[in-house]
Amino acid sequence: MAEEITHDHRRAQRIAKASLGIGLALFAIWLSATFIPALLWAAIIAIAIDPLYARAEDRWPGGRKAWLPSIATLLIALLVLAPLTIGVVEAAREARTVIHWLADARANGLAEPDWVRQMPFANEISGWWQDNLATPEGTALQWDRVRGSVLGGNSELVGRNLLHRSVVFAFTLVALFFLLRERDGFVAQLKIAGTRALGSSGDRLGTQLIRSVRGTIDGLVLVGIGEGAVMAVFYLIAGVPHPLLLGLLTAVAAMIPFGAAVLFGIAALMLIGQGAVGWAIAIIVIGLVVVGIADHFVRPYLIGGSTRLPFLWVLIGILGGVESLGLLGLFVGPATMAILILLWRDYIEGAARTAEIPVPAPD
Repeated sequence: MAEEITHDHRRAQRIAKASLGIGLALFAIWLSATFIPALLWAAIIAIAIDPLYARAEDRWPGGRKAWLPSIATLLIALLVLAPLTIGVVEAAREARTVIHWLADARANGLAEPDWVRQMPFANEISGWWQDNLATPEGTALQWDRVRGSVLGGNSELVGRNLLHRSVVFAFTLVALFFLLRERDGFVAQLKIAGTRALGSSGDRLGTQLIRSVRGTIDGLVLVGIGEGAVMAVFYLIAGVPHPLLLGLLTAVAAMIPFGAAVLFGIAALMLIGQGAVGWAIAIIVIGLVVVGIADHFVRPYLIGGSTRLPFLWVLIGILGGVESLGLLGLFVGPATMAILILLWRDYIEGAARTAEIPVPAPD
């Protein structure tokens, strides 16, 4: 009887402890909800650079707790801030030209360019241009409409969003520094927790998570940079204004499947504005070929090969992640799908072993 009371008492204590832990965990998530994206970004960056960082630790073991994490964090900050700085400088250089062009358009209207006559439906386009842009009044009216729809009521929202992203970026760097400094301790604790919670599957799930993040980075970031570099060369050959800056923007957009097509369209419009209709068509065709090769051959091999995940689920993870979490979803989405597919395969293999049904090997 006493043993039953003791057993019930211990069971009640375990339930109370588990309930308290779950309640505190939920409360902590609610408190830190603003900084969860920063923690996820820090974890993704740490996983991505871990092979290089581990080599640096082996070469300079004395810097593990001080200068190695600091240098790695500083390099990541420069890698993000340098392109942004270049873009801001280029935009500032062009701002004066754009301001003068707008002032001249409001004062004198926009003369119809010669390339309009080479476009399909040239008469309709020419008529609309004469009615809406050829006169100072029409140009001013169209500009006021565009400015009102784009900027009206959004300036405060843009400023608040920029401040929020700056805070998240700063906290990401702080979190990355501590993740790198306490790297060995974090890894050991996660392994123990995974084994205790999930048994032998814990280590496999952790390995799959790491592989999926690195595969996604290779398939999205590196391939996107490659697309941007290739297109920058063709922008330069075609005479697109600011080819290097546009190539950089193309690389960023190319990290999202089919996102680079928007930049191809902008480059083509710039060329059409210069009267180079042939080069505009060539840029569109070349861009579609580059995107087709990258999205249908290179990315499926890099992402699907490292995660053992069919590219359909990779694509769903990427697009669904972007829609739900923004840029962070590019990496969280495929990793989530990879873990889910691994759990599904474990379940199917376990059920098949119980029923003695042969299971086909994954592609």
